[in-house]
Amino acid sequence: MKRSSVLVVLHPSLMPPDTLEGQDPKAIAEWRTEYDVIQTLRANGHEVRALGVLDSTTELRSTIADWQPDVVFNLLEEFDGIVSYDQHVIAFLEMLRQPYTGCNPRGLLLSRDKALCKQVFAFHRIPSPQFQVFPRGLRVKLPRKLRFPLFVKSSTDDASLGIAQASVVEDPARLKERIEFVLEQHKSDVLVEEYIEGRELYVGMMGNQRLTRFPVWELNFGSMASSGSAIATRKAKWDLKYRAKYGIDSQPATDLPPGTEARLDRLCRRIYRALGLTGYARMDFRMRADGSLYALEANANPHLAQEEDFARSAAAAGRSYGDLLDSIVKLGLTYPAQWRVMYGS
Repeated sequence: MKRSSVLVVLHPSLMPPDTLEGQDPKAIAEWRTEYDVIQTLRANGHEVRALGVLDSTTELRSTIADWQPDVVFNLLEEFDGIVSYDQHVIAFLEMLRQPYTGCNPRGLLLSRDKALCKQVFAFHRIPSPQFQVFPRGLRVKLPRKLRFPLFVKSSTDDASLGIAQASVVEDPARLKERIEFVLEQHKSDVLVEEYIEGRELYVGMMGNQRLTRFPVWELNFGSMASSGSAIATRKAKWDLKYRAKYGIDSQPATDLPPGTEARLDRLCRRIYRALGLTGYARMDFRMRADGSLYALEANANPHLAQEEDFARSAAAAGRSYGDLLDSIVKLGLTYPAQWRVMYGS
């Protein structure tokens, strides 16, 4: 694609250095995505600037006004420490008539709120675990009839934040204890859903109107299941020593029952459109031993590090990391935002 001016917006603490030489591996893990994206975009010939955005849009607005970038590459996952506020930054870009990469504000709103997302699933008859929401600020009152085991998590946090082995509960006492813990620690509503035993599958999607699906990916829990529940805890996803200890890894899903890939393709397209997603996303599923599929959630703007699942699944489809980022930039440049529909580009 043609050379573009790209403003990469990210959390200030994740501003990467220009080189990995001499950097501590733990530090690299924190800003690996930001480093990979910035360096690869530059290698692709784009003019790239990076801007940290914490709790104000003043500098963002002035930078856009002064530099007038072709596109803003969005790597924000929160604003002012609040995960659900990243959508407002993108809405701000829309009001500035500034093209950006990734998902639009409406899609971010629907997908970030896990309870709302599951309500959309239910309306569109997309199979998903049964669930109940426990709002913050109200006394925890358990329903009389519950089918254990159950899975407890924040209704808004992502990247497996707060998810641990204790998130799977087997009785009312532990359920109440875990709900109260999440309410206190995460200051958010709590989502309790039916725990689905089975394989964990991820499917990457990309596009605005026309969608591309990447190969089905699977999280292999190794020996973790022998000592606890096979769930994607924060450690299982991000702690390299923990992953090595239990042999946890991800790879292309193999030995899927006949017709599974086609069903996943249809479900992913329905989810993408039902939530109004744009840019790129990853759909998470559980598959029981009988082959039945359950949509867990949709992740708009998933992690983009070169060695993460989304980029690896794109590579398995024959798309290099550089090509992947260029495609994301192109989708941002051509997304038909409302201001374009009303006033033209």
